[in-house]
Amino acid sequence: MFKIDTLKGHDRMSTQDLLLAVGSAVANGETDFEIAASGQHDIGGPLWHPEGKTLHFHVTNAGQRLGSMCLNNTEIIADGSVSADVGWLNAGGKIVVKGDAGDTAGHCSSGGKIYIGGRGGTRTGSLMKHDPLYEEPQLWILKNVGSFAFEFMGGGRAVVCGFDSEEFDSVLGERPCVGMVGGTVYFRGHSHDHPADILLEELDKDDIAFLAEGMDKFLESIGKENLHNDLSDWSQWHKLRPLTFDEKQNADTKHTDMRSFRLNEWIKGGMFSDVAVDDFAVKNLVEKGLYRQHIPVWNNAKYAAPCEFACPAHIPTQLRYKLLRTEKQEEATKLILEYTPFPGSVCASVCPNPCMDACTRAKIDQSVQIGPLGFQSVYAKLDITSKKTGKKIAVIGGGVAGLGAAWQLIQRGHDVTVYDEDDHIGGKLEQVIPRARLPHELLQAELKRIEDAGVKFVPKFKVDAEKFTAIRQNNDAVVLATGGHKSRFFPWEGAEKLTMGLTFLKAINRGEHPYVGKNVIVIGCGNSGMDTARGAYDMGAEKVTCIDVQKPAAFQNEIDHIEQMGGELIWPFMTSKITDEGIYDNTGKFIAGDMVIVSIGEAPILDYLPQDDKIKKFRDWLVPGKDNTILDGIFVAGDVIKPGRLVDAIGSGNKAAYYADAYVMRKDVPAFPEKREVPADMLGKEYFAKYHHEDLPEPLGDVDRCVSCGTCRDCRTCLDSCPEKAIDRIDHGMGIIEYRSDPDKCIGCGICSGVCPCGIWELNDNPEPIKMYRTGSKAE
Repeated sequence: MFKIDTLKGHDRMSTQDLLLAVGSAVANGETDFEIAASGQHDIGGPLWHPEGKTLHFHVTNAGQRLGSMCLNNTEIIADGSVSADVGWLNAGGKIVVKGDAGDTAGHCSSGGKIYIGGRGGTRTGSLMKHDPLYEEPQLWILKNVGSFAFEFMGGGRAVVCGFDSEEFDSVLGERPCVGMVGGTVYFRGHSHDHPADILLEELDKDDIAFLAEGMDKFLESIGKENLHNDLSDWSQWHKLRPLTFDEKQNADTKHTDMRSFRLNEWIKGGMFSDVAVDDFAVKNLVEKGLYRQHIPVWNNAKYAAPCEFACPAHIPTQLRYKLLRTEKQEEATKLILEYTPFPGSVCASVCPNPCMDACTRAKIDQSVQIGPLGFQSVYAKLDITSKKTGKKIAVIGGGVAGLGAAWQLIQRGHDVTVYDEDDHIGGKLEQVIPRARLPHELLQAELKRIEDAGVKFVPKFKVDAEKFTAIRQNNDAVVLATGGHKSRFFPWEGAEKLTMGLTFLKAINRGEHPYVGKNVIVIGCGNSGMDTARGAYDMGAEKVTCIDVQKPAAFQNEIDHIEQMGGELIWPFMTSKITDEGIYDNTGKFIAGDMVIVSIGEAPILDYLPQDDKIKKFRDWLVPGKDNTILDGIFVAGDVIKPGRLVDAIGSGNKAAYYADAYVMRKDVPAFPEKREVPADMLGKEYFAKYHHEDLPEPLGDVDRCVSCGTCRDCRTCLDSCPEKAIDRIDHGMGIIEYRSDPDKCIGCGICSGVCPCGIWELNDNPEPIKMYRTGSKAE
């Protein structure tokens, strides 16, 4: 005897451990099992003794699927009631439940006997079947069963004795034998509402013989022998069976359509009448219109392309290539000017091009050549509106952020004046960036375009507190973009010996040819540090060593250039002392040098601002409000907010101009627009063939390589792929096209979304409410 208690104190044995223990015992020859269960399921099957002996189980407190897949030569007795799926897929075992059974008792059983000493739940006996090669299954129930009993029954015999069930209108519950095609159901008492193709008949002698023989075995198994006389009055019994195939063929009845069946023969109000008002229409698995599970939406330009999203100025390069694909080169070269006045000086020359780093095409072969494309727009001119607003806006600072803001404001019809203390407008582009990186004639051409557009330049104008007050009084708004011009450094020992990198680079660009040592040390390995090292070599240095506390942050091409010139980068190096002979770190390591230049960033000089508690700062930098203001009508941009790249300054200037325009025009505007990036999984890279790096075209020829992420390239792939021909291409003229999905044809399959290379078609859940659903409103 194998005895096991599955509950020890507060510890309950898992079903898996219990079944493994039972299986191991059977394999070792055990035949008798006493199991004190605690809700474990699947007890009793499928098991087979190695010698073919009968397995006996006595179970208390069993869980679901007692005797599931039970095999021949297995007998199970369960005290009390059990939960759902007793004898599920029973294939030959004898299962006795002394109390009630839960739902779907005998579900899918194909052999053996199941005896229930109480009531059965919903769908008892559903999908019972009979393999003619084996003895048919039997399901005996002492009392009654729940609704939908013997649903889709295909074989076997079920017996519902109806004992102690007088309170029920039907001992078979509601809608018994739905879909029944085989087998027989015997019942004692009353039943109703069985389908029209199920016959209600009185017992014949064979039926009585079967019941008489089986009743005693059933009652003995459940310990109710005393009920023999009460249950053996065969005049109280009936049987249900389905029409045979021949009877159906010969029946003098017309086949009804599904709607009529559901309307006239199905459950009153429908199976789900508690949650829906059934229209009794039959919906196919594949539907159109209202009943589609999903609908495709053509979201052209809803999302930002990765290049546009990564660019701080949000330049939509994919739109530039779209124009080029339609042979609109002039429009394409002008488009970038709506976002920046420096397509050549910044985008093509000094920008690290985060757009190219983010480019989807890089996952196929190599990024689209977005940066070099900027050279195509150097001499393009943008049509500036002749309609003036009469508003005057001053920009203090003639660098990238200030000129970017001025460029946006002049396009909106305002009068704009840019003030700068340097001899020449241009900020760090003019003063700091080495001419080898940025040809001066290119910068001059783009500055001239800004001036030709109507922006007034006022150089050699150092703003102090008095001048700032006057500028503020004489203008409708002011944009502060004075940048960072104070070199930052730490109070190292010997710091007075330092040369400031910004001062050094400005002197070079002014043509002053500043002094430089033969063996120069540059503190800082960022891009500014590389510019400083380049400048040192240009001024005659023989050796330049760049040091940093961390891995160099400069662009790799800048690092490569300095190393090719003979420069060396050393990191980590924690500077502690500077001497006339060189520099020491905190470990005592020494690097020889006769000149040390610091280039680790700059902070703004803001001594012209009034003393006002409303002006918020973080260390040396201004902290603007959500609308980029520090005071009423005073907007800030660029490095006065935080250090950044030149392209960051362009984006910051655009944002300041957006709010400054709204301020002077007294209009409410939403927050500065920010698009979401197109999800990568919406892009179909399979559409594009790979290019060998030797075959890459010039930037203008990249039109076919651009994935056009988030913007329709009018490739018609969706049009050709739709199996229902539900998509229409609409040409609105002037190069404006639109694709639409016809809801009366579309089945919501999502093929358009799957094949779209650009991520335009988005498959959404169908938002249209189906009015048949109850919502709890009084109107229903």
